Amino acid sequence: MSVLDLVPVRSGQTSAQALAASLELVVLADRLGFERYWFAEHHNMAAVAASSPPVMIAAAAARTSRIRVGSGGVMLPNHAPLVVAEQFAALEAVAPGRIDLGLGRAPGSDPVITSLLRATGPTADVDRFPQHVTDIQSLMGPDGARLRLTSGEIYDVRATPAAAGVPTVWLLGSSDYSARLAAELGLPYVFANHFSGQGMDQILALYRDGYRPSEEHPEPRTFLTANAVVAPTSDEAYDRALPHLRQMARLRSGQRLGALETVEEAVRAMAGEPADGAVAQSIESMLARWLVGDGAQVAAEVRGLADRYGVEEVMLVPVAGSRADEPLDATPGRTQTLELLADAL
Repeated sequence: MSVLDLVPVRSGQTSAQALAASLELVVLADRLGFERYWFAEHHNMAAVAASSPPVMIAAAAARTSRIRVGSGGVMLPNHAPLVVAEQFAALEAVAPGRIDLGLGRAPGSDPVITSLLRATGPTADVDRFPQHVTDIQSLMGPDGARLRLTSGEIYDVRATPAAAGVPTVWLLGSSDYSARLAAELGLPYVFANHFSGQGMDQILALYRDGYRPSEEHPEPRTFLTANAVVAPTSDEAYDRALPHLRQMARLRSGQRLGALETVEEAVRAMAGEPADGAVAQSIESMLARWLVGDGAQVAAEVRGLADRYGVEEVMLVPVAGSRADEPLDATPGRTQTLELLADAL
């Protein structure tokens, strides 16, 4: 079991409080025995404070001793490949053997923010994504990369002077593009099931069937992601899922997004929604794929997912909302999700 964290921000909460809550959650995940803890990259979203995975990874690594920490993922078109390689080579030196570099091809933002990123700093050409993935791998290694200058001279480049280890590189995606590339390069791959569950059977089969063994990864390696809310009762789990469900429904219908509602705000808002309306239908559709219930129920669903797709690992996105009277610098619903599921499993 692993965790993917978008660092959710609810109404009345500051970024500092949201980040503090997530760092407490990674400490808990470390103590409970979770395998890895990844931070996402999203930009200019009122409900998401995960905009800089390397910063969060460094803070998480400093507070933990065992769990792997990484990015889920770094959106490579937003960054210069050398900068990514330098950041993650440094993280590997800080926490040897515990760093994952998940790379995505999507921008993780709207077109305006994408343009702003390109106008204010070095970025990568999305069409050169495959080359930049292999460049980053080479740059982070002990031997670095060798460039041939226009003069014909060979120039050595290293992300860090004397690497003793290299982060594990994963490719992430919700379409067949990254699955095909991961298979071609012999890299681990993760399908973003928590965001888009469409076509997962076919895409995982495409990855496994087309896999070309590499020295680091002789066999294909993948796991599943899933949104999860676990509570003592199914009713409480449903209520705690509502803020994120309603946020996703607004996102998919193109509505303006704000900070996450509290549980009470979401429950009141749903009481005014028509049962056959667009929001209710969208939520019903999402609930068919989310893991929402008590510990025993969700544990059984996790095992079922792992068996169906032939994976040994499931990465949860704990999306339990908070009640109005709960501390702003903590995340009791998400804490409860990890604790109850760990106990049930």
